[in-house]
Amino acid sequence: MTTAIILAAGKSERMGGGVDKAFISLVDKPVVAWSLLAFERCADIDRIVLVVRKDQLIASKAVVKMFGISKLDKIVAGGNKRQESVAAGLAVCDLDTRTVVIHDAARPLVTSDLVSDLVKLVKRAPAVTVGRPMTDTVKFCEKGQTVTKTVPRENLWTVQTPQAFQIKELRAAYKALGSQEVTDDCMAVELNGGQVKILPNLKPNVKITTVEDLQLVGALLK
Repeated sequence: MTTAIILAAGKSERMGGGVDKAFISLVDKPVVAWSLLAFERCADIDRIVLVVRKDQLIASKAVVKMFGISKLDKIVAGGNKRQESVAAGLAVCDLDTRTVVIHDAARPLVTSDLVSDLVKLVKRAPAVTVGRPMTDTVKFCEKGQTVTKTVPRENLWTVQTPQAFQIKELRAAYKALGSQEVTDDCMAVELNGGQVKILPNLKPNVKITTVEDLQLVGALLK
């Protein structure tokens, strides 16, 4: 059984004005609905767990009903930090869940095909993330904005979500973290000695963090 955990509990600080970006209108539906529909349509996803801010629990139920998300299993409140929200989602996954796919709702360009490719690959590796090789020249600044050196980019990748895991591996990795913070879930597996594979994805997968990002994604979806 494969469960998707969609994270929509962020503070959206860079959007300004106390806005919850997951529920902002994007073209013709809320941002979070785009990801929900992509996972709903994916044949390799059995259940969906949605993690939202506590004050959006009622609004979330309305979105799920409006867009006919039949795979929705649970809606839970997230924490102050991303990994707390992931832990909240993991805690309510049914016992028969063997693999889990974690996705940030702030990336509404995700496709069902991409999710399927991840689920297939995670059967052969404990953790898989989508990503793309670096193409820009990379500069390292030890202090401020003064360049210290140029970093070779040949082996560098930027990674995104969705990320897929054998659930036992991810739970063990989070248990081993303790109070240590990570910037993505694959990092937790890495720190616990697990292997992470990258699935190349060259299609747009923008993360909405600013108003400008929202406008860009809206243009790509039209």
